[in-house]
Amino acid sequence: MKTSKSVLALIGVTACAGWIGLSLAQQGADQPAAAPDAAPAEAAPAEAPAAEAPPPAAEAPAAPVKPRPAEIMPLASQGLLLDIVNTGERIIAVGDHGDIVASLNGKDWAQAEQVPVRAPLTAVYFIDAKNGWAVGHDATILHTTDGGRTWTLQNFQPELEKPFLDVLFLDSQHGFAVGAYGMFKESTDGGQTWNDLKNPVQEAELHLNSIIRLGNGDLFIAGEQGTLGVSSDQGKTWTKLTSPYESSMFGALAVGDKGAVIFGLRGNIFVATDVRSNKWSKIETGNVSSMFGGVKLPDGRLVMVGLNGVIWVTDANGAKVKRVAGPVGTTQSGVVAFGSGLLMVGESGVQPVASVP
Repeated sequence: MKTSKSVLALIGVTACAGWIGLSLAQQGADQPAAAPDAAPAEAAPAEAPAAEAPPPAAEAPAAPVKPRPAEIMPLASQGLLLDIVNTGERIIAVGDHGDIVASLNGKDWAQAEQVPVRAPLTAVYFIDAKNGWAVGHDATILHTTDGGRTWTLQNFQPELEKPFLDVLFLDSQHGFAVGAYGMFKESTDGGQTWNDLKNPVQEAELHLNSIIRLGNGDLFIAGEQGTLGVSSDQGKTWTKLTSPYESSMFGALAVGDKGAVIFGLRGNIFVATDVRSNKWSKIETGNVSSMFGGVKLPDGRLVMVGLNGVIWVTDANGAKVKRVAGPVGTTQSGVVAFGSGLLMVGESGVQPVASVP
């Protein structure tokens, strides 16, 4: 479901302390000439040592960064949006500045009024029409129980300087959030608490870009430098897989029971009927535009979108690829099926595609 989330926010805090220098002025007094046969004058007292400079003041701890609520922006649906989902009742899209927008018809969009962060949001996932999660920069995790009208903050760690890049829930209680530099968290209480996971997939601290559920219920991860991983026990243990491509994979889509299509940098797309077999076939497109987001259509076909507005469609097995004309030439990072066509999001906000031939 994910994209190469290109917005990185870093907060720098610098403090310095100065030294106070102290000096003593020497004063001299003329000594009168000694009278003949007079006793020699007493030696002048030794100069007192200079006082030691005081140690520098201790650096005050930086004040914790507090989240600021997103602002209501009239054109939020036309700005940078990074992911989109169909909840069954409405379409929800998330993006820059904490923007969350919703639509019933794919044309008229309203911005959520209660979003407690202004950080870019990179991914959104709903388990039903009411309950959903959104993740993003500053290790942000948001939760809604009213279909996206209002959102509460479940996790916020700007000091990590890491974004989450994808989120997946198996039910209303058990979910995962993955992100930059191997960040991998799990919740078993609906997101009230999040615990760090350590496993072979994240130990290299590479970006984890996508987490999905395969047809048989196994979990599958795709990420930086060809990182691939699978779990058959709901995330308790993970197996790192051999990748057909040693650069970034930005997304994955389930194929059959055990297989997947993976897509990423420079237009590389691969398919395997069983991800554990390590037997991947490359889908040749003749195009080097990176692919950032994808969706499975109701008829089983797979759609991938990416750089320069490129749209690829394959059959349910990841074969017979063809290109579909898009409405704009700007980068798209997320896509959902809508009616007989698509709704895409990216640099130019929400973009409709009337049909997918």
